[in-house]
Amino acid sequence: MIQRFIEIGEGYSDIYELIEIAKSNQHRLAHMAAFHTTIIDKEVTSLAVILKPTNPGDFQPLYFCREGIPNPNITPNKRFDLFSETARYLEREIIQLSVKPSTLFNEKELYYQYLIGILRLNHYIAPLQ
Repeated sequence: MIQRFIEIGEGYSDIYELIEIAKSNQHRLAHMAAFHTTIIDKEVTSLAVILKPTNPGDFQPLYFCREGIPNPNITPNKRFDLFSETARYLEREIIQLSVKPSTLFNEKELYYQYLIGILRLNHYIAPLQ
């Protein structure tokens, strides 16, 4: 199975695309997630929509807005509220995890492998096969 992050932005206007992906793929929606981190004393959050794998093909996309939203647990904000409203509408809980920031990794792909490891470890996505 191939599990891949597809970054669609940092969560400004592209948050609407992330929400639309969740709504238009309700039948494939596996999880909605928020990854909280700190970058240079700034508390930020990444949002993700995780779909079920394709059949055939075994490709599992993880759509992602990286580190552009203030952490809603510290600074309430409208963008996270929209994501939260969508989760309620779709009858999903938002998985909330604290993670290292992407700035600690030399390459973005290494950061995404780190996140995939965390999601696998917590059984949110299938293990490596």
